[in-house]
This record gives sequence, C-alpha cells and structure tokens, in this order.
Amino acid sequence: MYLGKVVGTVVSTTKNEALVGFKLLVIKKLDEHLVVTDTSEVVVDSVGAGVGEIVLVSKGSSARYILEREKAPIDSAVVAIVDTVEVNS
Repeated sequence: MYLGKVVGTVVSTTKNEALVGFKLLVIKKLDEHLVVTDTSEVVVDSVGAGVGEIVLVSKGSSARYILEREKAPIDSAVVAIVDTVEVNS
C-alpha cells in the first residue's frame, strides 16, 4: 500500500467489461512527508475519492479482492480517503 494524491480522472467509454461501472483516477505517489513524487498511476476508485484528496492505494490481488472482481484486470485500487497522517522522523 502507499499514500497518494488524486490529481485527475480517466474517462474511457471502451474498456474491459470487468471495469464497467468503476471510476478511474490518476494518482501521484506521496513520500513520507506527503510531498508529491514523480511517480503516477491509474487506479480504480472504491470509495468515491476526488481530485485533491489524499488516499490510500492497495496493490495487486488485494485491490481485486476489495472490489470483488478477482479476475478483473485491476492492479491498484483506492481503499481509503485519508483524514490525517502522523509521521515521527
């Protein structure tokens, strides 16, 4: 899992049948100080996140499991909208 910031959305009218009905988001990964990194990824939204929000992203089979689509072509999913982060460094 990693923390990310929603920076955009993806609209796709033609897609794999298993993705129909899911919102796709563009996420920029955050470092431990909540600074946006250069790494971005398209993920499936499971919680109704919006642009500008900090989210928790799950990867791999866990992402498919949370969406109840074990055979879908999903590698990453937003599983939480983050309220606060506390890091002691």
